[in-house]
Amino acid sequence: MFKKPLGGLKTSTPLRSSDRRKLRQRVVSAFGISSEDGDLLVPDGIQSVKFTTHLEEHGVAYLAPDGDPLWLTVGKGSEELIPTVYTLWKRRDLLPVISTPASVIPILVGGADLMIPGVVHHTPGVKQDQLVSIVQYNSSREAPTLSAPLAVGRMALPGDQLGQGTQEKGKAVFVLQTWKDHLWDLGSKGDAPEPISFNSASEKAPDQSSDESQKDEALTKEADPSPTDKLADFIIAPSGTPTATGSSYNAQEISSLLHTSLLQAIGSTIPSSAFPIPATLFYTNYILPSRPAFPALIVPHSGPKPPDASPCPSTSEITIKSSTHKSLTAFLKSEEKAGLITTKAPQKHSNQTDLMITSVNVKHPSVDGHYLYVTLKDIEITAAKKAKREEKAREEAAGNGEVLVTELWKPHQATLVLFEKMGGDISKQYTIAEIKATVNSYITANSLVNPREPAYINLDEPLIDCVSSKVKCKSKDGGGTQASLEFMRRDELTKAIVDRMQNWYEISDGKEVIRKKGELKPIQVVMKVRQGRKVSTLISGFEPFLVLNAEDMAEDLRKTCAGATSVSPIPGKHAGSGMEVMVQGKQSQAVMEYLTGKGIPKKWIETHDLSGKK
Repeated sequence: MFKKPLGGLKTSTPLRSSDRRKLRQRVVSAFGISSEDGDLLVPDGIQSVKFTTHLEEHGVAYLAPDGDPLWLTVGKGSEELIPTVYTLWKRRDLLPVISTPASVIPILVGGADLMIPGVVHHTPGVKQDQLVSIVQYNSSREAPTLSAPLAVGRMALPGDQLGQGTQEKGKAVFVLQTWKDHLWDLGSKGDAPEPISFNSASEKAPDQSSDESQKDEALTKEADPSPTDKLADFIIAPSGTPTATGSSYNAQEISSLLHTSLLQAIGSTIPSSAFPIPATLFYTNYILPSRPAFPALIVPHSGPKPPDASPCPSTSEITIKSSTHKSLTAFLKSEEKAGLITTKAPQKHSNQTDLMITSVNVKHPSVDGHYLYVTLKDIEITAAKKAKREEKAREEAAGNGEVLVTELWKPHQATLVLFEKMGGDISKQYTIAEIKATVNSYITANSLVNPREPAYINLDEPLIDCVSSKVKCKSKDGGGTQASLEFMRRDELTKAIVDRMQNWYEISDGKEVIRKKGELKPIQVVMKVRQGRKVSTLISGFEPFLVLNAEDMAEDLRKTCAGATSVSPIPGKHAGSGMEVMVQGKQSQAVMEYLTGKGIPKKWIETHDLSGKK
């Protein structure tokens, strides 16, 4: 949901004490937590900010005083509160838990949903559409661990369907928010809390030989209130029978997985031009990346049956040292005896001590009969491609998304009294539409429309005091008077009021919003003769528009226009007043296309030809 930058972000506003208490009560009621936990998750000073996702979904985020997003609602009028990763780091057991292998987490961060084969464990009894937290499962011989929550999502199907093995494909969880997404980036970006041990899950899991009553008792037993025990008290999702968790492959099974990884590498990734190749590089560049992402799908487990799609053990454990061979040379010699590879020992008295792989047998029956599977390299490539696409999309959004410019006016000097009389907020910056609406409401409320000429407005004392100076009032016969102001045309009245207000402006590029005092002036593109007869195009006044940088613009236009460019301070202006980009030749059209391509509206670009040449 937040794989792309949020739009429509404005300055966050603190919640009133009454609104904060209401929000805390909603959290306490919705998630069944104590009032003390409610104060922890809805702290004093909590703020709210509206946003729009890249899918044009409107929402509200509630931020801690330090800026960490804690809660969000998505959809107009939605009352459902969704905790963020930051909130789950404060209270890990707030939601039911789904665990997934380490290799899947980058894919979820890239914007994908969690698929059924990627589920390792889940909290019993989780329902469809229920909110869940997603944690990373790290298998280890000594102590399997679960990370802190790294994603928040909504169940795509009931948990019991995961346990019955009725579905092998499809989505398990619709991911809503993740660690390191653009909503997470709004916060402090701190490190995730330390993983917790998974040992208690193995101790609590019922033995496979237990009868049905023991199974029911184990699954319905009341959980210990500590977060660690609650997170560890899972069942294994894709299996319909109780099993132990956290067990690892034995050495023989790891040897079999390494052999399968070699078959995968020979059948898919090794080019003939790679040979001869040192054994260490062969192992590092081809065998290790060809290890299965989900080993239990490839080699059956000798112990209690693991989940079909679980990474049991972690792929990182599938190494030579964990196998029966214990050394790379022994493993390669055994594969040479099987006829899969050809090796050559290093020559005596040479500096080369590594065994050389001279060829592989792509026509070996084992290679022909091998079925390709998803490897670690495939997972990494997919994650890298997604990250690259997201980066490109962000760059395009920054480069091609239109810069939104809003002119604003604030009551100032003569208009302060008038806006107080009209019931307006004198500290607010108004758009032109809001000013017209406020003036029209005041005219209607005080019956100031001229009964004979409805296009004219009779001026009362506050209006006269505001617009009296330097205004010429047109009479019905077309003449003008300076002294006695009795009525004005509605549009002229509005313009006179606006002229006496203080200028402000707001600029947004989709990622950043700035609001500043002063009148925003258009970018100036001027063509004039410099250095004798040479015509140059000069660009200035672009700094307020966020997406433009002088050095980058000069470099881009140098390539576009195939001419010399330079950057210098604006001549005749004081230091700090801005920079001027010079492009050789009459390049107003190219500059205009460049600026509009960066998202600058044409309204805010002015071109002037002072060269006197056609």
